Amino acid sequence: MPKRHAVVAGAGIGGLTAAIALHRRGWHVTVCERAPEPPTTGAGIGLAPNALRALDHIGVDLARAAGSAVPATMGVRRSDGLWLTRAETADMAARYGVAPIAVPRPAFTAALAAALPPEALRYGTTVTGVDDAAGRASVRTAAGPSLPADLVVAADGIHSPLRQAYFPAHPGLHYLGEMAWRTMVDAPDLRIATMSETWGRGERFGVTPLSDGRFYLYATAVVPAGTRSADPRAELRRRFRAWHDPIPALLDRIDRLDAGDLLCNDLYDLAAPLPRLHHGRIAWLGDAAHAMAPNLGQGGCQAIEDAVVLAHLLPAGDTGDAGGGTGAADRVLAALAAYTAARRDRTDAVRLRARRVGRLGAARHPLAVAARDLAVRATPGRLALRGMDDLFNGFRLPG
Repeated sequence: MPKRHAVVAGAGIGGLTAAIALHRRGWHVTVCERAPEPPTTGAGIGLAPNALRALDHIGVDLARAAGSAVPATMGVRRSDGLWLTRAETADMAARYGVAPIAVPRPAFTAALAAALPPEALRYGTTVTGVDDAAGRASVRTAAGPSLPADLVVAADGIHSPLRQAYFPAHPGLHYLGEMAWRTMVDAPDLRIATMSETWGRGERFGVTPLSDGRFYLYATAVVPAGTRSADPRAELRRRFRAWHDPIPALLDRIDRLDAGDLLCNDLYDLAAPLPRLHHGRIAWLGDAAHAMAPNLGQGGCQAIEDAVVLAHLLPAGDTGDAGGGTGAADRVLAALAAYTAARRDRTDAVRLRARRVGRLGAARHPLAVAARDLAVRATPGRLALRGMDDLFNGFRLPG
């Protein structure tokens, strides 16, 4: 019996999750990734309860693949070390059914790729365009003949060429006013058991224990777009060396890294929501659909939700009408319209909330910083935790 064919543009977290979910729905899947090989370096990624439940729905055992170590506590600190807010991880697990974890991004993508048939993955293959004509789509690549497809998943990242091609009037990306440094370090001797983000005046520094025992470090600063230092490690020391422990000791670990292991990039989100998350047989997800600030740790989580909801709404891949026909096309098109209805408002609400939280953390005026810190300290922990309910309990599969 013929199978419906999905072509996924992009082998990031959202694209690979979509490929797994569709593969397990009986679809034949081809993932086209422009990079020549899977990533071996990079940063960490936090996975909140909503993303972990979505992964569980499609049978991805992340703990077995990437480890399950979790910090004892998590919260926000001031640059002198004073805690502004702090929550016990056990309380989060009790409230949401599972504790959030953080994993190295390369290990996570490797675990996702391992859940697919090897022939499904095509590295060094750039999608250059999609011809969405009657019956089926045709995906053009720079590597060879076009690929016929009943569905195209545009998971081609924050600068998504497919988004630009199909929504040319959209305003595109919006600079958030900050740049970020990200890396992973080994520091077992420091015995850090807490996930924390420290807020200063226009600067932040985050420390996240990873499932493999390393630490994911990130820092941000309010600077004009395109600002770069000739020596980013020296720039980090200049900005953060006087902050509370263990930040100075972690900066020493950064000094030992190769230059390529410290990532530097400007932070952007989508300037406005897309009018819809589909066009014909193309569905956008993750950063390609709703790029958001990293301030809630929900960018990858929402991409995972997108992927699982999309596959859930689509018809099974191994039915007798696969491979074409008006009825087959109608079922796919109806599912994509339902996908937009299910995901557009939720993801845009998260995008806007992440932007607001970023503005709070990036405050620079002394009075604004003092008012922010006072307000955060005055908020009871139970209320702060309850404020995450819509994020962490927000994953729903449409009926």
